[in-house]
Amino acid sequence: MPDERAVMTYVSSYYHCFSGAQKAETAANRICKVLKVNQENERLMEEYERLASDLLEWIRRTMPWLNSRQSDSTLAGVQKKLEEYRTYRRKHKPPRVEQKAKLETNFNTLQTKLRLSNRPAYMPTEGKMVSDITNSWKGLEHAEKAFEEWLLAETMRLERLEHLAQKFKHKADTHEDWTKGKEEMLQSQDYRNCKLNELKALKKKHEAFESDLAAHQDRVEQIAAIAQELNTLEYHDCASVNARCQRICDQWDRLGALTQRRRQGLDEAERILEKIDLLHLEFAKRAAPFNNWLDGAREDLVDMFIVHTMEEIQGLIQAHDQFKATLGEADKEFNVIIGLVRDAEAIVKQEQVPGGLVNPYTTLSSDLISRKWSEVRALVPQRDQTLANELRKQQNNEMLRRQFAEKANAVGPWIERQMDAVTAIGMGMSGSLEEQLHRLKEYEQAVYAYKPSIEELEKIHQAVQESMIFENRYTHYTMETLRVGWEQLLTSINRNINEVENQILTRDSKGITQEQLTEFRSSFNHFDKNRTGRLAPEEFKSCLVSLGYSIGKDKQGDMDFQRILAVVDPNASGYVQFDAFLDFMTRESTDTDTAEQVIDSFRILASDRPYILPDELRRELPPDQAEYCIQRMPPYKGPNAIPGALDYMSFSTALYGESDL
Repeated sequence: MPDERAVMTYVSSYYHCFSGAQKAETAANRICKVLKVNQENERLMEEYERLASDLLEWIRRTMPWLNSRQSDSTLAGVQKKLEEYRTYRRKHKPPRVEQKAKLETNFNTLQTKLRLSNRPAYMPTEGKMVSDITNSWKGLEHAEKAFEEWLLAETMRLERLEHLAQKFKHKADTHEDWTKGKEEMLQSQDYRNCKLNELKALKKKHEAFESDLAAHQDRVEQIAAIAQELNTLEYHDCASVNARCQRICDQWDRLGALTQRRRQGLDEAERILEKIDLLHLEFAKRAAPFNNWLDGAREDLVDMFIVHTMEEIQGLIQAHDQFKATLGEADKEFNVIIGLVRDAEAIVKQEQVPGGLVNPYTTLSSDLISRKWSEVRALVPQRDQTLANELRKQQNNEMLRRQFAEKANAVGPWIERQMDAVTAIGMGMSGSLEEQLHRLKEYEQAVYAYKPSIEELEKIHQAVQESMIFENRYTHYTMETLRVGWEQLLTSINRNINEVENQILTRDSKGITQEQLTEFRSSFNHFDKNRTGRLAPEEFKSCLVSLGYSIGKDKQGDMDFQRILAVVDPNASGYVQFDAFLDFMTRESTDTDTAEQVIDSFRILASDRPYILPDELRRELPPDQAEYCIQRMPPYKGPNAIPGALDYMSFSTALYGESDL
């Protein structure tokens, strides 16, 4: 039988054995917890880098397209670009808006987890900061707005150019038809060998031509003015327009010189040629301006027009009504002119005048005047129908304006109300965090449920643009402002949900009560004068002083405050968010892991040696975390090192300092 001394010795050995095993288990658990947190943080960092790279690359690829102002100078080409832009806004951009919101959410969650696990703040690689992504996104939105404005302006410009080009061609064709043969007629020397009555007829004919020439001066000036406007608006075929305009102007100058020369020849022969046929002359005097009036009336009745408002089409209708009111006097003038011809025919028949039916003063005839007058009277009802069709079109455009305005005036205030409600919840002064989170998610569901209204408004907006409607006096909302408001509302809801979830995580990990959280939120909101959800450095400093922190006004006090600011704003964004403020205010009451504690835990597993072996890690830790440590621990290079020894002290220090881990 063992004696009492032997029994005590056995009991003491068992006690020490079990005590050592318990310490090893505790140390292993601590290491597992630390490594699991670090692995999760690395995963979030890699996901942030991937998402940021993808989003920035997409923005980089998209910006050259949005900044391009190249077109083929045709209306169809610009309309195709406009349709491509609509497809981009409907299909390509919405997934990127969601990707940007997810990126910001992951970044905020990562920073919160790093702060709660006593790790340094995560600094993304250069060019991938949240601020870099925000700036790139703002640049994208500015480029979108500028691109859409350019497309609409280019559409209006090209439409105007096509109208002007057709108008130039029509007027130039009419003028060239009128000038055809005029130079040959003016260069003729026929008055030198004619009879007296023939000479006087030639002179009166020339007077009528001069009247006609003066009447055509306005038409030439109109042609030159249209050509100048086409050059100003950079019409793609300015070369041919300028060449044709120059030919018309040169010919007009020649006509003026030839007319003056022929007038001098007729004056010289006037001394012997006195008799004049007054009836033919009266016809020429009346027929020439009436013919010009008929040509002008025909041009006006077939003139193309572009209107965009009810007022413009009503103005055209009013002008057309005024023109129709002059048709009575024109009919009287027509009857007078035709009466002159009939009187001349009666005299010639009665007096048997050779060649008396030929009017020597004008090339115009009663048949030509009658035909043109019939054409004008036939064009009047056609113009009535054209104006009526345009009136119906503008009435439909007015209906589209009212439809868009009615929908926009409902959607716009709804977005503003939702934004105000979400901002109010984000101030955190009503209800618990769980209640705030529940209300935010209800708002999120309500917003997504409202999306069909936005899509309906987009359809109306597309119809508005396809109808070439460029203004709407019934609403101050535009589709662009509503799109931006909608995107800002979604971003605000996602950001507030993320902030509340981070606050819940902070509260639960630090064990603070709802009353304490409310007190901290009240102090934060008191100094957030602009209700932005963040504090500027001076506001934060005032808040600390009000909570009892002693911050001197000397150089030492500034240094102390800068150290505090580096803790709550590690990324130097210039603002202090509420979750960072809450973490700072509750930091002293929370037991967090430190590098020293992790080193002590590894030392227990290593039996107080300054290094640890891979087999010991595989025995004491789960397989994945053991391999994680083996891959990342540097070799131990201290004294008494053995092959395969790992330096757990450097590894533990790197977990809590700046590292490539």
